[in-house]
Amino acid sequence: MPKPTFLEIANRAGVGTATVERVLNGRGGVRPATVEKVVAAARSLDYPRRLPEAHRGVIRIEVILVRPDATFFARLSRAFERIAATLDRTIAVHRTFLDEANPAAIAQRILDPDIRRAALILAVPDHPLVGAALRRLEAEKIPTVQIVTQISGTSGAYVGIDNYAAGRMAGLLMSRMQRRPGKVVAICHSQIYRVHRDRVRGFFDYLMEAGGDFEPVAALFGHDEGDRNAGQLVEALTRWPDLTGLYNAGGANAALNDVLRRPRGREIFFVGHELTERSAAALRQGTMDVVLDQAPEAQARRAMDLVLAKLNLHDLPVDNPPIRFVTFTAENV
Repeated sequence: MPKPTFLEIANRAGVGTATVERVLNGRGGVRPATVEKVVAAARSLDYPRRLPEAHRGVIRIEVILVRPDATFFARLSRAFERIAATLDRTIAVHRTFLDEANPAAIAQRILDPDIRRAALILAVPDHPLVGAALRRLEAEKIPTVQIVTQISGTSGAYVGIDNYAAGRMAGLLMSRMQRRPGKVVAICHSQIYRVHRDRVRGFFDYLMEAGGDFEPVAALFGHDEGDRNAGQLVEALTRWPDLTGLYNAGGANAALNDVLRRPRGREIFFVGHELTERSAAALRQGTMDVVLDQAPEAQARRAMDLVLAKLNLHDLPVDNPPIRFVTFTAENV
C-alpha cells in the first residue's frame, strides 16, 4: 500500500499539513497535545517512517477523578487500571486524583498538566472555573470525555447513566413498594455535582406527579460523609415523625444504614446507589430496600473506547447511549 500523505495524516488529526510536517520531521514548535494527535493519526494510517525520537513514546490519556477513599471512585479507578493493562504498550493511562473542594486546582490541571497528554477523561464537580477550563480545552480540539457527571456549558462527550431517570425509578419503586405512605426525604453530596441534582429532581418529580400520598419534604446535603449523612437523617426522623422514605442520591450509605438499624429506622424505605459489599449486606439485612448501581466498569470502558476513536486509534464507530443502571433488591444480590 502507498505511504500515507501528509494531507491524509492532517485530515485525520484535524490539523494543517504544515503542522504534520513539523511533527514528523522533528522541527519542534508544536504543542505536546497536538504532537500526540499527529503521531496517533500517523500510526493509525501505518505511516512507515521512523518517528523522531522525542515523539516516539507512548500516547498518554489522563483520567482525572476525585475522592479515592469513596467506594464508587475506587471501583472506577480499578476499572481504568484493568482497561489500561489490556491496551497496546504505546498507550498509557494516567489516573490523577484531585480535591473535589478545590475547583481552581482542577481547572489548572485541565489546562496545564505535568504530562504530555493526548486526551482527557474526567469525573469532577460542576463549577464555573472547571467549565471555563474545559471549554478552552474543547476549543483546542483536545479529545475530552466526561464520565459519571456533566459540567454545565460544555459540549464534549458524556458517558453515564440517565440520572434523571434513575431518580424517577427510585420514586416509582418507593411509591409501589412502601406500604405506608407519608413524607420522604432525599440526601446527596451537595449541589456541586450535576449527577446528584438530576437524580433528586427526578425523584421529586415522580413523587409529585404519580406518588399519591408520598410527600417529598426536603433535599438534605451530607457531602457524602458518613457523620454528616447520619446527622441529617437523625434530624429528619426527629422533625418528621411520619417520615416513611429515604433516597440517597450520593454516597456514604453505611452511615445511613447504621441509623436505620435502630427501631424507628426500620420503618423507613431506603433506596440508595452503588452495589458494594456493605450495601449488599444491608439489602440482605433489610435496612436497604433497593440499590441502583450505575456500572462504573461499563462507564470506564465506554469512555476509553470513545477516546481511542477520537485519537483515530481504531476505526470502529462507538455508539454512546446512556449506560444502563442495574436495580438490586435482597432477592438478586
